[in-house]
Amino acid sequence: MANHLHSYVEENIYLFMIIALAVLAITDLVVGVSNDAVNFLNSAIGSKAISFKTIMIVASVGIAFGAMSSSGMMEVARKGIFNPSEFVFAEIMIIFMAVMITDILLLDFFNTLGMPTSTTVSIVFELLGAAVAISLVKIAATGGGFAELDGYINTEKATQIILGILLSVVVAFTIGALVQFISRMLISFKFAERPKWVGALFGGFATTSIIYFIIVKGLKSASIFSPAILDYIGQHPEVFLFGNFIIWSFFSWLASNFLKINIYTFIIVLGTFALAMAFAGNDLVNFIGVPLAALESFNSWSSSGTTAAEFTMESLSQAVRTPTYLLLASGVIMVITLWFSSKAKNVVKTSVDLSRQDEGDERFQPNFLSRQIVKFSIQASENLGGILPKALVEKIDSRFEKPYVYIPKSRVQDLPAFDLVRAAVNLMVASVLISIATSMKLPLSTTYVTFMVAMGTSLADRAWGPESAVYRVAGVLNVIGGWFFTAISAFTAAAFIAYIIHLGGIWAVAVLLVIAFLLIGRNYLSHNKKMKETKLEERLQKSESHSIIGLIEESSSNMSMAIERANKIYTQAIDGLSKHDIDRLKKSKKGITKLDSEVEDLRGNIFYFIKNLDESSVGASNFYITALSYLQDMTQSLEYISKASYKHVHNNHKKLRFNQIKDLKETDIFIDELFSEIKTIFDTKAYDQLTQIIMNKEVLMTTLDQKINKQIERTRADESSPKNTALYFSLLLETKDLLKATMNLLEIYDQHTNVPTL
Repeated sequence: MANHLHSYVEENIYLFMIIALAVLAITDLVVGVSNDAVNFLNSAIGSKAISFKTIMIVASVGIAFGAMSSSGMMEVARKGIFNPSEFVFAEIMIIFMAVMITDILLLDFFNTLGMPTSTTVSIVFELLGAAVAISLVKIAATGGGFAELDGYINTEKATQIILGILLSVVVAFTIGALVQFISRMLISFKFAERPKWVGALFGGFATTSIIYFIIVKGLKSASIFSPAILDYIGQHPEVFLFGNFIIWSFFSWLASNFLKINIYTFIIVLGTFALAMAFAGNDLVNFIGVPLAALESFNSWSSSGTTAAEFTMESLSQAVRTPTYLLLASGVIMVITLWFSSKAKNVVKTSVDLSRQDEGDERFQPNFLSRQIVKFSIQASENLGGILPKALVEKIDSRFEKPYVYIPKSRVQDLPAFDLVRAAVNLMVASVLISIATSMKLPLSTTYVTFMVAMGTSLADRAWGPESAVYRVAGVLNVIGGWFFTAISAFTAAAFIAYIIHLGGIWAVAVLLVIAFLLIGRNYLSHNKKMKETKLEERLQKSESHSIIGLIEESSSNMSMAIERANKIYTQAIDGLSKHDIDRLKKSKKGITKLDSEVEDLRGNIFYFIKNLDESSVGASNFYITALSYLQDMTQSLEYISKASYKHVHNNHKKLRFNQIKDLKETDIFIDELFSEIKTIFDTKAYDQLTQIIMNKEVLMTTLDQKINKQIERTRADESSPKNTALYFSLLLETKDLLKATMNLLEIYDQHTNVPTL
């Protein structure tokens, strides 16, 4: 009776774990698609070859087709990462549970950051980490040495994968850059003006590459083609490729000449479908392979009649075929996630922004390494240019010339990030490299390949110019660093969680699951809140008018918003300092950082603004530049006030004395009244009232001078804190500078609004 009860309890515990793994598999599908969407959406979205809705439909069809045509061989848990026969069922379940908990947390973390990583590398290193942890527990229990780990773990496989990461990065980047350079030399940026046969040959080559990729990578084990056909393609790839090249080149020529089909758009659509299909057909294993292996293990154990601590897992060495309905359900979840995941769009945006042809908002900040790489590259380019014949250099430069078309910076984000040629090359090169790696059985990550190809083509296309190179290189280095962080953190976290489960059993599993879903829920709510704030937050808008009057009208809302935010930042700083409230000072610091960034962005738009002016409106540029200069002076004063106050409180210095706080509060009140009045003037465009405010300038300055003099008297009499005194004087002097900059800004508006001829 006792044995029967123990068996019943044990089976229910592992049944609970199987159910938990099923839930984790669904969650992993969602977070996995959010990360891997960049693999097949990047080129189509970046080039805007077709509408976003059409892109999503093509990708969805590719995912559904890939999931249904998958071989269903979920081999990730038995590919030699560890030796299943060395473990019993109880240990295998610990490994699988640790892997899945780690995987969803790790991928969700990267999705929240908007950073693409490899689901293949994460799952493999999680399996490796968890297996190593349990192996060491087994070795320690038997009194063995560390050398016995080789019997449990296949270290050679892990080494291959690490080398595969390095190979992916270097080869994909280099080949992408080389092919893009050759393509641009042949086609140039004026590809629409090139002879039809040029596009036909390019179309034939690109389409052949993608078709070969579809068959080798996407349908290699599907039942759509007979084994004889697949064997023939595998044994005679040259014949297959040459025949396809002739056929598709002819089709491309017919399509462009008679059907008026843009062959580059066709390549992008086909390539997007191919990569989406390959993703679903092959990377599906990364999301549901481990739970399916766990289910197979559970079925084998439950029918064996032995205890979980005695049943060895030789059965995992056999192939595990996935039922078709599970593949279909997985495909549906992936498609739904693709349509509704804002995190997927966030990850894609990172890749698109880093490969943008023109300047845009740069997400990453330059670092020492990115600066040195750019500096070395510029020197190498100059040295190479000095060696090559001048005529050849001029010929190369001519192929990269783009006809200048004025595009306001405010519209840059709405335009294609790169042209159709680069998008087609991205898809073509990624398809070729992944196909070759697959046929040679090399461990290669599709994420790494597609991302690095996109970065290589960006470099070759001169998208990383002097204005953006340090930012783009820093971004690429951050992403690559994240890939290695994936491997290290996946290994470490899975090992730690596996050991926790080993110690705590089912209670540890329950606690870890609760923690995992709480973390995912918190990230989801935080991400949604951030997205809503981004949509709702008001930003200073770039001006595009050609005249001073137009600029004044256009910028009045900007000035109203800037004044209102400046007032809020100043009040938060003074209030936070008075109360020693570090949180309020953090808000002040965050507010001025954002405002300063927006003002700097407006200054960065000066080039585009001046380029768009005609000769009769050149005076508008002087007004615009001067106004922005005064606005920047205001932000600099606010930045000092905010940061100095924060530093004082953060370092736990003495609170200001009552009289100092009283004076600062009085200053804040009259600044608040002044800025509120200015805001109302800009809101109502009652510029005639500016004169009265400007006339009170000396009164305001005198008020501040009186407060400074009072502090001088207090210091001579009884002030005992040097830091308080220095801070107080600094705040009042910066407030004077803030007022001067504000008055200068008002004066330039007053001058131009009171001249009827303008």
